[in-house]
Amino acid sequence: MTMSGGAGLSDLGLLSDARTFSISAENRDGRSGGGGRATRGDHSTAWASRELPVGWKKSPCIDLEGRSRRTVADIEGPGVLQHLWITVLPQHLRSIVLRIFWDEEESPSVEVPLGDFFCQGWARYVPVSSLPVTVAPAGGLNSYWRMPFRGSARIEVENLSTATIEGFFYQFTWSQEEVGERAAYLHAQWRRSDPLEEMSPHVLLDGVAGQGHYVGTYLAWESHQSGWWGEGEVKFYLDDDLTGAAPGQGGEGAEPPTIFPTICTTGTEDYVGGAWAFEDPQGRYAEYSTPYLGMPEVQRPDGFYASQQRFGMYRWHIPDPIRFRERIRVSVQALGFQRPVDDLVRYKPLRDDVASTAFWYQAEPHVPFTEDPTYRLPTWDLLDPT
Repeated sequence: MTMSGGAGLSDLGLLSDARTFSISAENRDGRSGGGGRATRGDHSTAWASRELPVGWKKSPCIDLEGRSRRTVADIEGPGVLQHLWITVLPQHLRSIVLRIFWDEEESPSVEVPLGDFFCQGWARYVPVSSLPVTVAPAGGLNSYWRMPFRGSARIEVENLSTATIEGFFYQFTWSQEEVGERAAYLHAQWRRSDPLEEMSPHVLLDGVAGQGHYVGTYLAWESHQSGWWGEGEVKFYLDDDLTGAAPGQGGEGAEPPTIFPTICTTGTEDYVGGAWAFEDPQGRYAEYSTPYLGMPEVQRPDGFYASQQRFGMYRWHIPDPIRFRERIRVSVQALGFQRPVDDLVRYKPLRDDVASTAFWYQAEPHVPFTEDPTYRLPTWDLLDPT
């Protein structure tokens, strides 16, 4: 086998010895000639195909039993996961946790609520048109993150709710090919602060050990007060920045910091490529989605600048990966404005609800994640989704 290289237009004319396979409910181990062989489905709508012969649409999806984990792909390497496609009803997007394990590891390298992995953190479908993540009508979740592995890849989904989730559709396409010595593994971690501690930033990533590069951020943000909320800086502490600092210590807070970042942005909306409070000419929030950055989701329960508004934002560091040799910490401040009696505007630290998904590549083994999404999801996500 030889490496197939990238997946860009410049490579499409090149021949390769790599082999392509795909796993779905119609071919659950992805073997050659294994698709469309089901005689009946094991899902809740299997009755729809009762009059069709073998080879027709017998098993397009599965059901996920309540409070259960299910392995939906178990692949022997070496190879590269090239495309993930999933769809499920929107009310389940925060009730399912997606986990990916590389090379027989016990601790997952990807552990994220399904919706957040695909920039759908508020459990409703929002179109996204970015390079690694695309969400198409009406809820097709697509990931093009390149995921090389040497020994094996295992994809698991967990239904956190008590009810059976019906109609979980999926298709995972991968190539069987050699993986180079310098190839790193994709990792993704979800964290949530609800509410943020007083005068404390939200930490997206910390405790990483080993060489790698940071490639993306997704933020699901709920403002807990009226007014502007996006003045906070995103900070990247790299390698020597963290000398003498244990995970979670030394950064900005109520006390003066003892460590300082190499990369410090100028505002939350600036980090995701926007400016001046995301306002359009009519003085409203303007949603946008581009290949590398965007704010595709704005929920306006009470109008512009009103309390309890929700936002979904992403920034992909694909042309500008943030490289680290040994350690990295990423944080974001929640900062707005206040207008006291003297009518002079001042910054105001906020205690918003911030959930983040950090994406990075690194060499294995990785440090096991300390935060478990199953304990940080809001209670309304875990109610009977029917």
